[in-house]
Amino acid sequence: QVQLVESGGGLVQTGDSLRLSCAPSGGTFSDYAVGWFRQAPGKEREFVAAARWRGGTIVYADSVKGRFTISRDFAKTTVNLQMNGLKPEDTAIYYCAAGRPIMSTIRTESAYYYWGQGTQVTVSS
Repeated sequence: QVQLVESGGGLVQTGDSLRLSCAPSGGTFSDYAVGWFRQAPGKEREFVAAARWRGGTIVYADSVKGRFTISRDFAKTTVNLQMNGLKPEDTAIYYCAAGRPIMSTIRTESAYYYWGQGTQVTVSS
């Protein structure tokens, strides 16, 4: 059982940056992929980015490509999401998740077994 803990959310203005972190409590990322998803008010949860803990696979949603960067910190055992150039439409609760998706499902919620509690990101205009 892996419990995931997110941190780093907050209230920022358009164009600002935030860095989210996801850490495993009571376990390790081992051979999992770690994904970031977000859910805006009144909308379904959507994929943001994912990276395999081992290996070079990194994928992004088109809506964040070029602005967000997912990275693995092996020293701290965290997966981070650096968000630059934030826009009001990035406002959402951001969740990290861990699982063992294959490439065709790495953007799919159902491929992830463990989920964090979420952290709020609010971007004001």
